[in-house]
Amino acid sequence: MTEDQRRAIPYAVRAAIASVAMALFLLALKGYAAWHTGSVAMLGSLADTGLDLLASLVTLYGVRLAATPADHDHRFGHGKAEALAALFQVMLITASAAAIAWRAILAFGESNPTRDADFGIGVSIVAILATLVLLVYQRSVIRRTGSVAIMADNMHYQSDVLLNGSVILALVLDQYVGWSNADPLFGIVIAAWLAFGAFRASSNAIDQLMDKEWPEEERKRFIEAAAQHPELRGIHDFRTRRSGSHDFAQFHMYVAPQMTVADAHVVMDAVEAKIRKQFPKVEVLIHLDPEGHIDTDNPLIEADVTPHWFGKRL
Repeated sequence: MTEDQRRAIPYAVRAAIASVAMALFLLALKGYAAWHTGSVAMLGSLADTGLDLLASLVTLYGVRLAATPADHDHRFGHGKAEALAALFQVMLITASAAAIAWRAILAFGESNPTRDADFGIGVSIVAILATLVLLVYQRSVIRRTGSVAIMADNMHYQSDVLLNGSVILALVLDQYVGWSNADPLFGIVIAAWLAFGAFRASSNAIDQLMDKEWPEEERKRFIEAAAQHPELRGIHDFRTRRSGSHDFAQFHMYVAPQMTVADAHVVMDAVEAKIRKQFPKVEVLIHLDPEGHIDTDNPLIEADVTPHWFGKRL
């Protein structure tokens, strides 16, 4: 783990703690509002906040586990705990959406009107403002750490802003316009939005668990940073992956075949130092090859035996 990664970890933990505190506050606020107004949309918002609390607790555990240093059984660290926490959030969001949709469908045949819309609207406005503060803080932490668990939590709370806005609109239409089916209808809309948010939140977590390569533009910038050393003759078998807030990159680099091992390592250290300036959070693994040599005995790179020279596609 690099020094920059160690400094980034407390930010993710603090963001997770802030998420738990926010969920507790909103749970108490919406619980009273749902009981006071009898609104299905508010009840759906309350159910989502309850799951927010559980998801935030799992996120907190995930980022703390991801911060655990590498050990004998986990040589690359515990970064994927964040992706697992994010997937758990996705399951909770999906369950919440299904429950809200079912309650809304049942409410279509009921004649119980909502009560005290002004109170429910006020609670929803407070929830929106509080959630926006949390979102801004989470986004700053994501920029610092790249935490996939905080990213999933951020997506979830983004949906909460829309959810609370829908509650306000549902209460206005139900009590002030007289559209009696507005409340359950918006409950269904909220459920559909939550399901869509779950689908979006799952993509980053699955990509990390499957060791998906970095975006092409980022790979290109990495190679350009490495190519600045004049003694580097070429690169092949370049691979990248992410694990929580940890980034990993490895490649084989060509040097002149007459170069001594000691001189080659001097070049390798210089290349790594140049990479570190532009990618301070990346753990780099470099394998030295004499120019013209290709490890065709390695089954992992049988399909990649053509040297990659700078200026050509990598």
